[in-house]
Amino acid sequence: MVKCHSENTDTYFRTQVGVVGAGPAGLVLALLLQQAGISCIVLERHTREYVETRARAGFLEHRIVEFLRRNGFAKGLDLHGVQHTTCEFRLEGRQYIVPYGEMSGCAHTVYPQQFVVSDLIELFMTRGGTILFSHPVVKIEGLKDDKAVIHCQSQSLLEHSAAEKQVECDFVAGCDGFHGITRASIPSDHFSTVTRQYGIGWLALLAEVPASTERVIYALHESGFAGQMPRTPQVTRYYLECSPLDKQSDWPEERIWSELRKRMAVDGQGDDEQIPGKIIERRVLEMRSVVTETMQYGKLFLAGDAAHIITPVGAKGMNLAIADSEFLAEAFITYYREGDGTQLSKYTEMRLPHVWQTIEFSDWMLRLIHNLDESGNRTFSDRLRRARLERLCGQGDYAQSFAVNYVGK
Repeated sequence: MVKCHSENTDTYFRTQVGVVGAGPAGLVLALLLQQAGISCIVLERHTREYVETRARAGFLEHRIVEFLRRNGFAKGLDLHGVQHTTCEFRLEGRQYIVPYGEMSGCAHTVYPQQFVVSDLIELFMTRGGTILFSHPVVKIEGLKDDKAVIHCQSQSLLEHSAAEKQVECDFVAGCDGFHGITRASIPSDHFSTVTRQYGIGWLALLAEVPASTERVIYALHESGFAGQMPRTPQVTRYYLECSPLDKQSDWPEERIWSELRKRMAVDGQGDDEQIPGKIIERRVLEMRSVVTETMQYGKLFLAGDAAHIITPVGAKGMNLAIADSEFLAEAFITYYREGDGTQLSKYTEMRLPHVWQTIEFSDWMLRLIHNLDESGNRTFSDRLRRARLERLCGQGDYAQSFAVNYVGK
C-alpha cells in the first residue's frame, strides 16, 4: 500500500518524488504518481504563462493518444485535436501522397504542445498537486544518500524573500531539458553520451496563416528541404533547411516566403497557395541527435530532453518524452506498492532500446528528406530518394513499416 506523505512549509518541502521541469515529461509523470497516491512536487524555472504559451511540438502518436485517454488526460485533445492520416512528399515538382493511416489503421492527432502542457497543469493542480513556478533549481544534493535535497530559489515578484527553498525527497525526476541542472548533476565520470551532428540547420517558423493543405508536406528541393505542418486552423509551422550558422536576421520575411513558394512548387510552378502571413516565431535549429546513455544516477532519473535530443524529423520528441514518463511512473509505483526496485534499477537498460529505435527512424527520415551526399553526386542521391518515395506510395512491406513507425502504432 502506498503511503502518501508530505511536509510543507514556506521554505521546506518533504515529498516522495521531486519532479524538476513542468514540460510534457514532468507533468505526465506527476499526474501518474498523483493518481497512484505517491506524493510529488514539480519545480519549474519559468512562469506558468511561459510554459503554457511556449510553442514546440504538435503531433501526438497514436499510442500516446491512447495512453493519455486511458488515464483521463485527453479531454482537451479529444475536443480540439485534429486527426491526420496522410502526409505528402514533394520532389522535382511531383507529389507523393502516403496514406499511412490506411496502411496502419491509426492516425496522428495534431494538438500543439503548449495546449497539452496547459491541460496537464490544470488537471494536476485541480487535483491538489503542487507546482512551484518561477523556482529555478540551483543545486541537488544527496543523490547517493538515503534522501536527496533539491535547492531552489523563488523568482516570483509576489515573494519579497529571496531565501532558498529546499525539497527533500526519496527520488528526483529530471525532466528539465538538455540544458537543465539535473543532467548536469551527474558526475562526469558517470556520464556517457553519443552524438551525431548533421551539419545542417532548420529555420523554424510559426506563422499566423492557414496551411495550404490539411496534411503535412515534406518538400525535397535542390535548394534544401521545406516543410509545412498545420498546428491550428489559423497557425502553421514551417521549416526551411539552412546553414546551422545562420541567424534570424539572415531570413527576412520576403526571403522566407519566396523560398517556401520555390521549394514547395509542384510541376515547376510556384506554390501560389503559400499565402504570406504574420510570422510570430522564428529560430534556427541545429539538426543533431544526442543520446545520454546514463539515464539514471543514484536517486536521479532523467526523462525527455534531459535524457535525449532527437531532431524534429518525424515529430517524435514529445512522444518519446511522454513514453519515458510512462515507464518511469510504473517503476516508481512498483517500488512504493511492492517494495520492488528492480524496474527502477533497470530504467536505463530498459528504455535505451526504445530510444535508439526512435532515433533510428528519425535518422532514416532525415536522410530521406535531405540530400546529405558528400561525394558531389547529388543526382545519384536524388534518384535514390525518388525510388524510396515511390516505394512509400505502394502497399508493400517497406510502406507498411514506414506507416507503423511514423504514426507510432
